[in-house]
Amino acid sequence: MNVLAVIPSRYGSSRFPGKPLIDLKGKTMIQRVYEGVQRSSLINEVVVATDDERIFNEVIRFGGKACMTSPHHLTGTDRCAEVAEQLAEYDVVINVQGDEPLVRFEQLEQLLSVFGDPNVQIATLATNKITVAELSNPNRIKIVLNKFHQALYFSRSCIPFSQSGNFKETDYLRHIGLYAFRRKTLLEIAKLEPTSLEQTESLEQLRWLFHGYKIQVVNTTIETPNIDVPEDVQLVLNILD
Repeated sequence: MNVLAVIPSRYGSSRFPGKPLIDLKGKTMIQRVYEGVQRSSLINEVVVATDDERIFNEVIRFGGKACMTSPHHLTGTDRCAEVAEQLAEYDVVINVQGDEPLVRFEQLEQLLSVFGDPNVQIATLATNKITVAELSNPNRIKIVLNKFHQALYFSRSCIPFSQSGNFKETDYLRHIGLYAFRRKTLLEIAKLEPTSLEQTESLEQLRWLFHGYKIQVVNTTIETPNIDVPEDVQLVLNILD
């Protein structure tokens, strides 16, 4: 199995412009993400997909590989698909968000572990570590699974709803936003039109489920904080060596 990891990275984040290039103890965030992914012996190539020359030049500076992609992509998935379309030698493509400077290679290898089954099209991660506050937090995505550990639905709401009001941690799964795709599947879903479910929840993965694609969900106990807004930076700095 030949594996390509793509790190979609853009400069113009509405909540934190320029964050891929912020300094985190002597290295830019995009360099830390790149080096974290490179630690996996199962990944054959790592490429940063960007539409910004500043990010492209920074990746080249630290010796990484980068690809300039269209500025019109609405999602990181679309950016990954553009890179994957040019690299037909890969079987599986991992989408690693560019704001994950503490990404662990073990997470990526957990994702890849399910691709020994030829029927797996898409895989993602989830954790049982969830608090009562997170159940009602729309920024913490919840998942309901079928008996094959495939996603039935993702939601910003608390699912499943507890009629009794009793909270049992084991009844709930929180999504961790790393994805791996069969290359063929990635190229197919990038051509799908948005759906009303996706637009209602603002969750791209609902488009894939609506069109009949199966998402295998892998349980993990590994979770690392990302940098979404400037207030997140200090938490990451506290963890970095």
